[in-house]
Amino acid sequence: MIRVLRVARQTAIRARTQTINALKALVVTVPAELREQLRDLPTATLVAAAAALVPGPITSPLAAAMLALGTLAHHHQALSREIKALSAELDRLTATAAPKLVALFGIGQDNAGALLVAAGDNPQPLRSEACFAMLCGSAPIQASSGKTVRHRLNRAVTARPTPRCTGSCWCGCATTSPPRTT
Repeated sequence: MIRVLRVARQTAIRARTQTINALKALVVTVPAELREQLRDLPTATLVAAAAALVPGPITSPLAAAMLALGTLAHHHQALSREIKALSAELDRLTATAAPKLVALFGIGQDNAGALLVAAGDNPQPLRSEACFAMLCGSAPIQASSGKTVRHRLNRAVTARPTPRCTGSCWCGCATTSPPRTT
């Protein structure tokens, strides 16, 4: 369930980004009287202003531009509502599936979802950090020959969590105590 909802959420985020890029690109090419009103607005204000445009009958380039801007703004708003609903459902599912993981500092529903998806339906093989590193392709393996001792990362992986997922371990580093010196 989490994997499917994460895919839907990521797709909606990409579509919303494309929509706002198209909206901003269209603002550059609309007639001057409309362009002056919308040019320097921040994204949220631009979307609200474009959604409030009433084009009337499409008999001029200005009316066509107003209709196009309004359509893109309404699409952006619908995608934002969809992302918010999917995020809320992912919050609920990840908190139910792994409450201790979500309670950790620096781990939100996105990181927890990525870890849960990487672990799959059978998390028993993940007995240690080394097992998880091997699964993700970040475990060192020997690449030595002769007298030289080298290591490389094992890229023969079965799952690939997001960089955000593997980078979340740095949040834990900020809260741990420094190493003791003797």
